[in-house]
Amino acid sequence: MVTAYDFPSAVHLDMAGIDICLVGNSAAMVVHGHDTTLPITLDEMLVHCRMVAASARYLSGTCRLVAMSPALISFDCEQAVDAAVRILKEGGMDVIKLEGGAPSKIIAAKAIVEAGIAVMGHVGLTPQAISVLGGFRPQGRNVDSAVKVAETSLALQEAGCFAVILECVPPHVAAAATSALKIPTIGIGAGPFCSGQVLVYHDLLGILQHPHHAKVTPKFCKHYASVGDVINKALVQYREEVSNGSFPSSTHSPYKINAADTEGFLQALEKLVLGDAASAATDAARKIEATS
Repeated sequence: MVTAYDFPSAVHLDMAGIDICLVGNSAAMVVHGHDTTLPITLDEMLVHCRMVAASARYLSGTCRLVAMSPALISFDCEQAVDAAVRILKEGGMDVIKLEGGAPSKIIAAKAIVEAGIAVMGHVGLTPQAISVLGGFRPQGRNVDSAVKVAETSLALQEAGCFAVILECVPPHVAAAATSALKIPTIGIGAGPFCSGQVLVYHDLLGILQHPHHAKVTPKFCKHYASVGDVINKALVQYREEVSNGSFPSSTHSPYKINAADTEGFLQALEKLVLGDAASAATDAARKIEATS
């Protein structure tokens, strides 16, 4: 599983054979530029969902679309179900992801499932609860916290979740939870013993180069490419070529006007008392011809 927030990234995921596309609230950080995932709204998430869903007509059909709704963070059951319905109907998603394992979240997950909507749970480090967790802090690092990870995962399974994400927990805690569950686990910073893995698109591709991003990129993330460096190099080269006049050359100036129409155009400019413009057009034609 990999995150995607727009049409191009979703197409790339499908071309690579990624099983699940997650429209995550991480968009708040890697797309919107916020320091946390908290500021993004349901309406904003729906925009990203629709962009990703628009790719479906071009996809192979094997990549499932999952969306996380930030609106579910504080909604009661009725509101949670309404938000989940919007994600499927307006956003075009297949299922929704719900963070947290508080009793209210378990109840909300059960209500959404009973409404006929598949739910993926999420325990461990839950970014929407950082004010309670004291920041982006790993979980399951003491007895009580580790037991809570396992118990919450089982509660989400009992509520009807079809899978659970385990984020930022020790590998053996994730292994225990995976063993205890009958549903798949998807790890992120949880070691190699989960049923599957998920990473943020921008992180694994090394897209962003901003100092803030370097500060918040998780330690568990592996960079499979340095796409940001490639982008920056291309942009610098473009700026330099525009500045020195080497772009666009005749190769990238493909649209032609024949000699008769060129002459007629120059005569029309002269009649409009635009002699300087006619001279500029003549000089441009000579330069393009010289470099063709």
